[in-house]
Amino acid sequence: MTRTVALFLALLMTALPLAGCTGDDTELNAANERIAELEIQAEDDQERIAELESEAEADEATYQKLMDDFSEQSILINQLQERCCTWDEMDQAWYDGYASGMADSSQVSTLDIIMDRGYMKCGVKNDQYGMGYLDENGVRSGLDIEYCKAIAAAIGLDPNDDVEYVWAGGWNRFDLLAYGDIDVLIRTTTWTISRDSDLNADFAGINFYDGQGIIIRSDFITAEAAENSIYALDGANICVGTGTTSEMNIADWASASGVSINPVYVDSSTEAIAEFIDGNCDAYSGDTSALVAHKWNLDNAGTMGTDDDGNDIEVWIGQELLSKEPLAAVTRDYDSEWNEIVSWVWYGMITAEEMGISSQNYQSADTSAPSIDRLLNQNLGLGTDANPLSNTWMQSVLDAVGNYGEAYDRAFCDGTYDGVSGSDAMTGCLISRSGTYNALVSEGGLQYAPAMR
Repeated sequence: MTRTVALFLALLMTALPLAGCTGDDTELNAANERIAELEIQAEDDQERIAELESEAEADEATYQKLMDDFSEQSILINQLQERCCTWDEMDQAWYDGYASGMADSSQVSTLDIIMDRGYMKCGVKNDQYGMGYLDENGVRSGLDIEYCKAIAAAIGLDPNDDVEYVWAGGWNRFDLLAYGDIDVLIRTTTWTISRDSDLNADFAGINFYDGQGIIIRSDFITAEAAENSIYALDGANICVGTGTTSEMNIADWASASGVSINPVYVDSSTEAIAEFIDGNCDAYSGDTSALVAHKWNLDNAGTMGTDDDGNDIEVWIGQELLSKEPLAAVTRDYDSEWNEIVSWVWYGMITAEEMGISSQNYQSADTSAPSIDRLLNQNLGLGTDANPLSNTWMQSVLDAVGNYGEAYDRAFCDGTYDGVSGSDAMTGCLISRSGTYNALVSEGGLQYAPAMR
């Protein structure tokens, strides 16, 4: 029996004796008013019940997510107990760990989760040629993809078959990481103080030193008329990614420079380029590495059309940079063993190129030299008790992707670099490494590794 029906019967029982009262209109009127009030209250209650049912339906997905997370955590806790200790010992470990600065020392390492699962989930882009790109045949390429494969190889997975690539947008990438939808984020993500301190994230190796720039349509202003400067963009509609550092940087620049711009917010570089081609945006601001790749595509595609005078519209990139953009891999907070692996895989690739060791010669390298033996034949403390890295983890990396120079060459150049001759030996490069921050420190760049010992 519903609440409304029960209330209605109660009202009838009250009303019947009242109807028999003749000669006391005051009591009868008061009873009728009370009945009316109760009927209104019943209607209000029904509406509230409907609202609660609607809210329950809206929360169903969230509830299911919580239950799935609870189930997964229960499995992990059971696995931890089987390997480790009793509940009391786990509680004590938690408190000991918390006192040492860890959020939750009972947290299972992401490395152990990956190895139990059998594959790694890497958060990447799909649309930036040179960094993270998915072509029409389903083939992925780019420096970020090389990095993902290198990590997989280092921990003993098949870099070609045991990596699940998850698209990570500018607005959802840190949520994907925090909730375990990805194990590592390698997606042109700038290392900043607020991201490092406020988010549930720790940064690892910097795989590309970038800077924010602006690409411009010549029908808004030509490079010659602007003297190649972005300070000539007063009044321009400029596409910029929502939730990115680019969004904040261009706002800061416009405010400081006094250049009046109209930001057009987009969710992806694909959307930005579509708006740019259509002329809804006069310019597009983002990482210069991405802009160079876009310019190359636009120059070769011939899709920009002509201006009002029938001249071909060209695109050009302003000479000024708005920011420093060190792009780094990201792991979750308090996941030290996993973060160390992500960092040192990159450092190992740099060290290998510094030593002249590549995918072509690592098997014949002179391991009588202690530094080379450490690189190629020692674990160096990486991994967990349950899943230590093999002593030859770096050989697996070299076999899968080569050293840093070889990975860069496949991402941005023609893929013919021998891995040992230096940046000037790279040919057919969309973005030359020579003379840039991304060259090895021995060539005047910023890429170098801490000591592997």
